[in-house]
Amino acid sequence: MDDDFTIYDFDPADLLKLSDLEIRRVAENNKNLTAGKYYKLLSRFLNLAPYVSDAIKGFADDDSGNKDWKSIKNMITLFREMDCNKYLSDLNAIRNAHGKGDYRTASIHAEKIELGFNSFYSQLMSAKITKKAGSSPGVDPTLLSCLKALENTKTDRMLMVLAVDDSPAVLEAVSAVLSSEYKVFKLPKPTMLENVLKQVNPDLFLLDYQMPELNGFELIPIIRRVEGHKNTPIIFLTSEGTVDNITAAIALGACDFIVKPFKPDQLKEKVAKHIVRKK
Repeated sequence: MDDDFTIYDFDPADLLKLSDLEIRRVAENNKNLTAGKYYKLLSRFLNLAPYVSDAIKGFADDDSGNKDWKSIKNMITLFREMDCNKYLSDLNAIRNAHGKGDYRTASIHAEKIELGFNSFYSQLMSAKITKKAGSSPGVDPTLLSCLKALENTKTDRMLMVLAVDDSPAVLEAVSAVLSSEYKVFKLPKPTMLENVLKQVNPDLFLLDYQMPELNGFELIPIIRRVEGHKNTPIIFLTSEGTVDNITAAIALGACDFIVKPFKPDQLKEKVAKHIVRKK
């Protein structure tokens, strides 16, 4: 069953309601868990859940020793991969109690989560769209949009600054100054900006003026074409703070500039002045 299962897509509106999945934490904290892999884990859950539901019911019904503990063990492993903690403690308690021969304790924990687990399973079933068995979801844009939407709805999240500069030293300096207050995304290759903006949603941009592949002026139209970034604040980092450069930057939509090498307090002050939480 582990090697042959149906792949599912999910409706993002329904997934947004499933707080049990803790998708927001996955999006923010688990960088190795791509959207495509997360879809595959959800699909594995839907394939495994009926067995686990029966196993939980079997433990809850009586305290005899002939139980399907293997499905419980598999679900524990899967939930850990999914960063879903809601049922882990009770599933672990069932497995541990069974291993010690304490079937009554296993039964108590099974009764505790039986209804909740089945409700969770039913909700996720209602959010799925079946695909061909054996197909691969890849990095599915639907879930990716869902992850981004969940991140954006977290009202207490750290504001994000995206710094684009071909100098790693400058990026490290920016991060060192701002990372205690903001989530800093460092981008040394300006040509990657368009693809990066499909995955992150900055609240402010810091753009180097002079770069070999694309300069800061050329990046502004790329930013403004992206839905949601028509008015996102843009600050220029430049070693050429001439009147002409400043005037051109403002005309193209930048809100401010900082001359390099910058002073930490000046950088903090200007970012704090212009950054706005995106709605």
